[in-house]
Amino acid sequence: MRTLISSAFISLDGVMEAPGGEPGYRNSGWTFKDVDFLPEAFEIKDREQREATAILLGRTSYEAFSPVWPDMEDFADYKVMPKYVVSTTMTEADLVTNWGETTILRSLDEVAALKETEGGPIIVHGSATLNHGLSDAGLIDRYHLLVFPLLLGAGKRLFSATDKDTQKLKLVEHEAYANGLQMNIFDVNH
Repeated sequence: MRTLISSAFISLDGVMEAPGGEPGYRNSGWTFKDVDFLPEAFEIKDREQREATAILLGRTSYEAFSPVWPDMEDFADYKVMPKYVVSTTMTEADLVTNWGETTILRSLDEVAALKETEGGPIIVHGSATLNHGLSDAGLIDRYHLLVFPLLLGAGKRLFSATDKDTQKLKLVEHEAYANGLQMNIFDVNH
């Protein structure tokens, strides 16, 4: 079984919306506007590219990343990696042609089937709605969180608000940085 990892930049109050400056959110760009940059705090991002063997995205995140990431040197390892987009509305014509192999999945059942295939870790970036569904379905195995010392209030949240039984996490790695960022890696107890 492949490990499904949810990777996110989040505020202390759980907001993940528009960390890189995406339009439409009042605090857009909060990861670089309000916190000093320390390269060592982002080591986990390089490690994710080296360890992941596939990327899983929701439609909205795919539409935000696919015009930009293929040409970014910072994301070169992702260019050749297989990508999966969970969407009930996208078609093959909606996929970019310069970002390698991309498969559209129509349901969380198809994500569960993907996890049963041979191969290494699958990483999810962004994708708030998809994260909620994956969490509620018990499909996330690990969280890679870079927690920013900010309270953003309103905004898309990483974690589902579904009323459900307690889900226990195990902290397996953590680090605090001089700029106030915290890196937390949690395994999900299934």
